[in-house]
Amino acid sequence: MYPLATPHRVKFVQFRFPLSDPQVTSFLPKIKRRCDAAVGASPASVTAVPLVLGAVGFTAAGVAAGSYAAGMMSATAVANGGAVAAGSAVAVLQSIGAAGLSGTASAAVASLGGTAGALLGLIL
Repeated sequence: MYPLATPHRVKFVQFRFPLSDPQVTSFLPKIKRRCDAAVGASPASVTAVPLVLGAVGFTAAGVAAGSYAAGMMSATAVANGGAVAAGSAVAVLQSIGAAGLSGTASAAVASLGGTAGALLGLIL
């Protein structure tokens, strides 16, 4: 029930959407696709982050020679006068590649993945 304010009193009106209404039933598959995309993207993103980081060269043993990660590390070191600064993107990605995601980082990645999935659901 939602209040509708009038100058002298508040009146409550209840909105009903019958499931037999063609406008409602035609929209239900779209809602389902969007929810499926959001729910599926959350765990997939948490699983994919360490796999993708390993694939680009951020491994548990360190940065893989000749990889994309090595190029990033080299460019960062050159820009910082020979060292990779703590807290830089390369340092954070290497930390995740070596130790995995923390609980907080997993939650953040899952949230971003769910959001991306929901946006993808809007497109589909």
